[in-house]
Amino acid sequence: MYEMNQPQNLRHQLPLPNATAALVLGIISIVCFCCCNFVGVVLGIIGLVLGNKAVDLYHQSPGYYTEASYKNASAGKVCSIIGLILCVLQLGLIFAFWAPYTAMITKIIEQYSF
Repeated sequence: MYEMNQPQNLRHQLPLPNATAALVLGIISIVCFCCCNFVGVVLGIIGLVLGNKAVDLYHQSPGYYTEASYKNASAGKVCSIIGLILCVLQLGLIFAFWAPYTAMITKIIEQYSF
């Protein structure tokens, strides 16, 4: 007996919408950790939201969507969380050491100015 929300023919399962997008955004947020943190934070948040929506949709009707797209959405969530943590930690370190760094540069400039 089939459930109401499962398709009759399981060979025609659909991919989860935005599962691949969540994975791509999560990977890019990790890469943005190296150079542009604000972009990494934004992409990580978007990837996390898309991944959560896709996983929730899969849990509502698991027989309707492919398992591969569910794994992509889950991996996208994990990558987005990792990218968010890395970017936020690096931004925190930048803000924490910004004042001492600028004070040091100002002192060096004053020392060697004529």
